[in-house]
Amino acid sequence: MKIISRAIWRAKPWNGTPSTIALSRRTEFFVHYDGGTPVTRTGYAIMRAIEAEHRGQGWAGVGYNFVVDQAGNVYEGRGWTLQGAHCPNHNVSGIGVQIAIGGSQKPSEKALAACRALYEEACRKTGRTLAKRGHKDGFATACPGTTLYAWVQAGMPAGEYKPAPDPDGSTGSGSSSIARYQVTINGLKYGYGAKGTHVTKVGEALVKRGFGRHYTSGPGPTWTDVDTENYSDYQKSLGYSGKAADGVPGADSLKKLLGSLPGEVTAKPAPPFPGASYFGPGGNNSHITLLGKQLVKKGFGRHYTSGPGPKWSEADRKNVADFQRSRKELSGDPDGIPGPLTWRLLFS
Repeated sequence: MKIISRAIWRAKPWNGTPSTIALSRRTEFFVHYDGGTPVTRTGYAIMRAIEAEHRGQGWAGVGYNFVVDQAGNVYEGRGWTLQGAHCPNHNVSGIGVQIAIGGSQKPSEKALAACRALYEEACRKTGRTLAKRGHKDGFATACPGTTLYAWVQAGMPAGEYKPAPDPDGSTGSGSSSIARYQVTINGLKYGYGAKGTHVTKVGEALVKRGFGRHYTSGPGPTWTDVDTENYSDYQKSLGYSGKAADGVPGADSLKKLLGSLPGEVTAKPAPPFPGASYFGPGGNNSHITLLGKQLVKKGFGRHYTSGPGPKWSEADRKNVADFQRSRKELSGDPDGIPGPLTWRLLFS
């Protein structure tokens, strides 16, 4: 089925990448809605609004694995393999999908068909029949509302799924004439889907040189069709034509744009584990602050009501426990106190 990627709807970079979850651990499929207020946004704006809300709660980004709009478009949130943040105690076992309605809105037939098709795709990928759940089946809440919950309880019946045109008017099938391949220059990838701060720097340089007319937001850290279009305009200004001006950088044009070719940066090593004695009730030190900031960066800061550290709190313990539950290497009864393995995995 067709899924509109984070790169296409121009997601911001993760505020700490969520943990990777093996598909074999998925056993449930949770349906959500947006709460008591009708959803008025359409297209990519739906995803950006959800992203802003969830980042504002201290999450890494969109907490749902996928979102379905009323036109039947399916958007990537955390996708198939990243841990969600949609239903406490079920974010590892459950795939969370929001149908973008709220209040008294009724789900369209296209939305239901797309959600059902996504469920069937999830069953194929996991190799099992996933349990159909509403959010309220895993947590005390009114979500997903009366209508959607009745649909889930009825077995999620739906008509035939037909991929909807993308909100920008394209088919999303990859048949566009816009170049969608990558190149590697000095150890860094450029072109459609490439990610990193180096991509942002290219976009900023294009804007500075007057080649940013296709941007409606950003530039961001993920290379999208908009970056390709802007880079193509820049290449044409240099006198390039044909494939040489298809919007995918070459070493010569990139060096002219940036002044030099950036190289791959080696990741910083994880800080050494200071010892379990620094954590727990009564603790007050810089290691607790470092721990809390990394938990937030990794998407495990939901229990904080104010910034982490330096004084140990129950929020620290709960956030560490959430992280421990998310990693199979830390299976068992999580105590919320970091040990050497918890520390290494958290900072990896």
